[in-house]
Amino acid sequence: MPTQQIQYDSIKPIIWKDDNLDLLDQRILPAEHTYITLTDVESVALAITDMVVRGAPAIGITAAYGIVIAARKRFADNPQSWKEDIEADLDCLAQSRPTAVNLFWAIDMMREVIKGLNVADPIATLLSIAKQVHEDDIAANVKIGALGAELINDKCAVLTHCNAGALATGGYGTALGVIRSAFSKDKISMVYADETRPWLQGARLTAWEMVQDDIPVSLLVEGAAAHMIKISQKTDNPIKWIIVGSDRIASNGDVANKIGTYALAVLARYHGIKFMVAAPTTTIDMNIPDGDAIPIEERAASEVLNFAQNKVAATGAQARNPAFDVTPAALVDAIVTEKGVVLQPNADKIKALMIN
Repeated sequence: MPTQQIQYDSIKPIIWKDDNLDLLDQRILPAEHTYITLTDVESVALAITDMVVRGAPAIGITAAYGIVIAARKRFADNPQSWKEDIEADLDCLAQSRPTAVNLFWAIDMMREVIKGLNVADPIATLLSIAKQVHEDDIAANVKIGALGAELINDKCAVLTHCNAGALATGGYGTALGVIRSAFSKDKISMVYADETRPWLQGARLTAWEMVQDDIPVSLLVEGAAAHMIKISQKTDNPIKWIIVGSDRIASNGDVANKIGTYALAVLARYHGIKFMVAAPTTTIDMNIPDGDAIPIEERAASEVLNFAQNKVAATGAQARNPAFDVTPAALVDAIVTEKGVVLQPNADKIKALMIN
């Protein structure tokens, strides 16, 4: 087993235990480290919508386990029609969050498995596959971490946005997997983490993960990123890489990620530093020609108008709350996957990666 996985395996956002799904409630981290036990598919879908679990790979894994829970009930209720009946549950999961392609990958993959099942105990088969999806994601993240770390030549500071760590995946992380691997090789001196408003994933989750692993981390409000990139270039600790994850990558290399990512890519190009996207190939959607075709989730205005359930905006003010934005492939220096690295991505390079 790779050294990094052994070193950084203490954060477990998703656990299958006692035939039920336990999710670490990321809404209340870092104040509380609490798991929620889910026993029906409606609760799984709600947990995805309400961001108990978040991050594209973690959502896909959760959906796979949710389908096991749904199949168990449908098969118990009616063994003859359970394959048809479960379609309502798959639709329920599909509606939970629209942007993360791993959700739809997991649903489509499990649907095809269900169609071909003709065994006495289909639930055991589905559970085995869900567990394999979970294990494969962790293994992919470790590989992504190693490949991404190889791109960092000189010891430097890096900047990351949102949370693409163990909490957003099956474990270890994508962007934070690169950071963990690079830090273990003494290539990273400091991690700057954007707060990531309005849900503060950077403040609550990324900073927490880094602290757990004794990796130096300094929190930034989003508006401070440009200034910190600029002034760091004149120090012995310059920011040389921005490293992020992704919720969906189009077939031409355009990248959808947490709102604010696009701005960071523009900043990186202006300041002459590198922009890396770390994501498993399950995040690449070959059915989407470019970023304009990626559905962008817009969440409730109340998330922006309020903070911790306290009103902060002027009465009568409206708010827009897009959860994601799209970074054009032309602004991406490297997409790092478990299958390999794509430098200066475009449609031909993405296609070549996916057919390997």
